[in-house]
Amino acid sequence: MADQWLFKSETYDNCNCAINCGCQFNLPSTHGYCQSAFIGELVDGRFNDTPLKGLNWAAIYKWPGEIADGGGKRQIVIDERADAAQRAGLETILSGEACEPFSNLFAVMASCCAEHCKTLFLPIDLDADLEARTATADIPGVLTSRASPKINEFSGEPFHVAIARRSGSFEFTYAELGLGATEVTGEMEMAYEDSWAHFCVHHFNQDGIVREPPRIAAWLGQ
Repeated sequence: MADQWLFKSETYDNCNCAINCGCQFNLPSTHGYCQSAFIGELVDGRFNDTPLKGLNWAAIYKWPGEIADGGGKRQIVIDERADAAQRAGLETILSGEACEPFSNLFAVMASCCAEHCKTLFLPIDLDADLEARTATADIPGVLTSRASPKINEFSGEPFHVAIARRSGSFEFTYAELGLGATEVTGEMEMAYEDSWAHFCVHHFNQDGIVREPPRIAAWLGQ
């Protein structure tokens, strides 16, 4: 692979499925179609010699049916603070390019999309606490989103549930789960609430997912 890169993002995702999102359990989607918004902050990253650490990003998707059936639409949003080289490198990664085929989330999603909207460069405000399963996100004129833990109906306390993927995932090795609500305007108009949210570390390079224990799974060693 000519291009050498690293993408390590602490990411919040909210989709329109129930908290048993079919993508993670090899099941059909809750409503027979998929809408999803990923928003993240790069805690480490580079594209060749161009540093990417500290930049925010978003990728918004929608499909008329199941993801595997294709026909989807994608919108990439990149932090307006990025310079020209950073914009080009990050757009390449988020477009699912410069990597082994189907080796990460973005490559798989791109293969199922028939329409790719023009990339936007905007301020992306993200405040996410992965361990607490809370997030707020705002992209002016494009997206607002919020998330919190599912509440245990018996105790009234936050309900803790997580997914560990030892193998087979092209997205993460571990994710914390909660519930979210998202509204998107413009070309990707959609809205949903009280639906699946997950919080994870997306850790990829040009060869695929980097299987390194994420910091949010540290509690497992207690």
